[in-house]
Amino acid sequence: MHEDEITLVCHVRAPLVADPIESRVETLRSLEDGPLVDTVVVRSWPDTVRLDDEGDHETLARYERFRSWADRRGVSIRPPFETRTRSSIVEEDGVDVLVTPTLCLAVYREERLVGVFPHSAGGETYTVEEAVETLQSGELPRPLGSIDPKPAAEPRRCPDCEGSLVNGQGVFICPDCAWVGAATDDGWAELPTAGTRTVEAPSD
Repeated sequence: MHEDEITLVCHVRAPLVADPIESRVETLRSLEDGPLVDTVVVRSWPDTVRLDDEGDHETLARYERFRSWADRRGVSIRPPFETRTRSSIVEEDGVDVLVTPTLCLAVYREERLVGVFPHSAGGETYTVEEAVETLQSGELPRPLGSIDPKPAAEPRRCPDCEGSLVNGQGVFICPDCAWVGAATDDGWAELPTAGTRTVEAPSD
């Protein structure tokens, strides 16, 4: 059994196309009976959405989230999403619109978006059909591309001996030379070492 809750959200144009889109939606719904998927949600969206204040804000927000995921992953969702300028008898320059795909599948692990299908990278496309086949086999589809891990932060260096500093709640200590200080906008400020005293050697 999987530990995280898996949710599939299937976005389709309204009204639903009878076939083959409807059959794919039914296939997705059947996955709720299996061990991998917890919830399948079907949502409809318009075929085009204005890219201005008069547009469908909910659909545009979904698209922006999908595009953000694609950017982080290094893949593209354009197509299937497209932007066009539609002629208008009211507005001389026309109206910029977002064209939505007929079928789009979003995969969530808990509330985190982990996949949008279809998408493409390097001339290869991962289709909704391929994602559904992978889900039917009992596995989550692995998107194309990858998310580059953040580079490890460089250790802070002691200004006296270049040793690695240890952060103790904002006070940095060098285990090598016992330097103690704090970070400032201009660099480092050495702090007096508390609890130390100088012991003089006895005179003859």
